[in-house]
Amino acid sequence: SLGLHGVTGYLVAAECDLSGGLPNFDIVGLPDAAVREARERVRAAVKNCGFTFPVSRITVNLAPADRKKAGTVYDLPILVGILCAGGQLPAPPADAAFVGELSLSGEVRPVAGMLPMALAARAAGLRTLFVPADSAPEATLAGGMTVYPVEDVQALTAHLRGERPLPPAPVWRPAPENGDAPDFADVKGQEQVKRCLEIAAAGGHNLAMVGPPGSGKSMLARRLPSILPDMTRREALEATAVHSVMGLTGRERPMLTLRPFRAPHHTISAMGMAGGGAPAPRPGEISLAHNGVLFLDELPEFHKDVLEALRQPLEDGRVQISRASGTEVFPSRFMLVCAMNPCKCGWRGHPSGRCTCSDKEVEKYVQKISGPLLDRIDLHVSVPSVEYEALRRKKQPESSAEIKARVDAARALQAARFAGTDVPCNAQMPPAMIGRFCALDARCDALMKAAFERMGLTARSHDRVLRVARTIADLDGAAAIGPEHLSEAIQYRNTDILKG
Repeated sequence: SLGLHGVTGYLVAAECDLSGGLPNFDIVGLPDAAVREARERVRAAVKNCGFTFPVSRITVNLAPADRKKAGTVYDLPILVGILCAGGQLPAPPADAAFVGELSLSGEVRPVAGMLPMALAARAAGLRTLFVPADSAPEATLAGGMTVYPVEDVQALTAHLRGERPLPPAPVWRPAPENGDAPDFADVKGQEQVKRCLEIAAAGGHNLAMVGPPGSGKSMLARRLPSILPDMTRREALEATAVHSVMGLTGRERPMLTLRPFRAPHHTISAMGMAGGGAPAPRPGEISLAHNGVLFLDELPEFHKDVLEALRQPLEDGRVQISRASGTEVFPSRFMLVCAMNPCKCGWRGHPSGRCTCSDKEVEKYVQKISGPLLDRIDLHVSVPSVEYEALRRKKQPESSAEIKARVDAARALQAARFAGTDVPCNAQMPPAMIGRFCALDARCDALMKAAFERMGLTARSHDRVLRVARTIADLDGAAAIGPEHLSEAIQYRNTDILKG
């Protein structure tokens, strides 16, 4: 069989022994409560499917015995092992694995984490997988194996006996998208913010939007996935593996075809954001947003420890959760998009003048966001209230498809630039590559020096400005960064908007 360790799978051998003595049924190998309860599910399924449950001492060992076993995935291999040990079934193929939860009537129910387990089976050289019918489409994504969908125990035993062979599951193919996703054509005005979102999508940069209520911050952020480049198969499998472990995939949607967009509420805990839990740590929101977007609306309303938990994953692209029970590493390479009001009442700087906050109250409100976190956000943009003329304008705004075409062209340049490396986009460029791909001529160097001294930039923010400038140059199709690209990148590094 197979098991889960974090978001990766590993092989498990379900060894079954029938011996003399008083009737008993033991499962060893560090099982949790769900695994121990498999005894009653297996006993009922064996009897209700017309087989004889052995009246003997039954010992089931789940190897490796020094690793904790959790979940209900071992029901099916335990049942097959007991029936084989009792001579009621022939021995299964040596290169086959069994995964599935049993009902008391013998139906095989789907399990979480099917994709990472199937990938582990392929890596171990297994050729055949017997999985629940509802999990079969997800298992076929691993490739290189024959996947048999099992509806119930009777169908499986008939196949193993050679009476009624099961048809292999076809490899799942995504259906065409229905095209009803939010589109930028719905957004009136806010051209500068759209430009920032285009740059962020083209280079994978983090973005913060500051503006009064009703200016369209959330509306704009939720349309960002419509202009992001399509995921590669590797990216899709990585993102799907995390969602699979959390039970967010299914028969109708076994694989993510669009980049994930996660928007947790501001009451989320640090554990919910970064991951954790007992007995084994589980992925948090930053891992569910892997290869996609993490949108934090009303940023200052999040608890401080939740925001500080983002700092390391934003740099490393992964999060390490250490607990007494062990250490897990989850992927967390995501785009951070934040939205916030300029003050507590939200109307600071609004033409109506209705803001009632003092400068001290504004400063206290903004101080909820630490400097190190702001330093990791590449683009800061003000989102003003939409003017009436923009709302009534008859001209149709640019659609997401038109913006995405430019984003895809910029990403194609980056794919050629970083070919042969693990760097997917400009935002992930390591410092060693910045000197090579973000070289500045004399004019740009003088501009960068003046901005560095005047704005008090840090070494990190200096590198992030250069990465954004490289993305702007890619959108223009320019081979080198010019003064116009660098000056626009510097313009978006304006933290003064947080002070109204």
